[in-house]
Amino acid sequence: MRPLIGISACRRTITVWTAHTVGDKYVKVVTETIGGMPLILPAIGAGEDGLDVERVLDLLDGLLLTGSPSNVEPSHYGGRPARRGVAADPARDMTTLPLIRRALERAVPLFAICRGFQELNVALGGTLHQHVEEIPGRLDHRAPKVDALEPKLQPAHPVAITPGGQLHRLLGCTEASVNSLHGQGIDQLAPGLRVEAVAPDGQIEAASVVDAPGFVCGVQWHPEHQARENPLSAKLFDAFAAACRARAQQRLAPAIRAAAE
Repeated sequence: MRPLIGISACRRTITVWTAHTVGDKYVKVVTETIGGMPLILPAIGAGEDGLDVERVLDLLDGLLLTGSPSNVEPSHYGGRPARRGVAADPARDMTTLPLIRRALERAVPLFAICRGFQELNVALGGTLHQHVEEIPGRLDHRAPKVDALEPKLQPAHPVAITPGGQLHRLLGCTEASVNSLHGQGIDQLAPGLRVEAVAPDGQIEAASVVDAPGFVCGVQWHPEHQARENPLSAKLFDAFAAACRARAQQRLAPAIRAAAE
């Protein structure tokens, strides 16, 4: 039974055309690592003229919130207007933020990566640093300025994992090395979120939802790179996959029983 997993898309202009895009790495992690079926969710907003959130969540067994070059617009968390030239995707914001809130209420397994992690924080009332590298004492968490992909995917710094937390239980360790490809990061943690990992400079790198009825995990790094080869990434996706499969079995049980009768 392959779980159906929604993947958040970005809205971008390619030459003169508007497109809804998802990196192939996220599709592959769903099909190859998780063993699920991907459903790409376009950035069209949510509501009467956009994504029918309730109908979509009726179908989904999991929700994967992807990374992106764009940033959450500061208006969603009371921040100062973004500087000129900073990439934004308001259509994605208007899609993912309400989708996240309702997915949590309905206990849909949720895994949030990079921008998705920031969306999770903002959706629940938290705020963001718009330029982490400019904060005194903070590291420059942005990707290395090189053309080659491989150097960007290498471990950039360790994270301290909260003892007794979700990640500690999943990973069985209190420290891990992660890559780092982000310019923005969590400032004020949203009410209801719990810190799961922190960088050496104090930047929050992972969080979970307190007393969540289903699997919810957000990380600032990119575990989809080397998803099976990296033991840390493999354990994260294995946990997400198990939660998605369990929901698929629960969701489809009435139809299976009816067919058996």
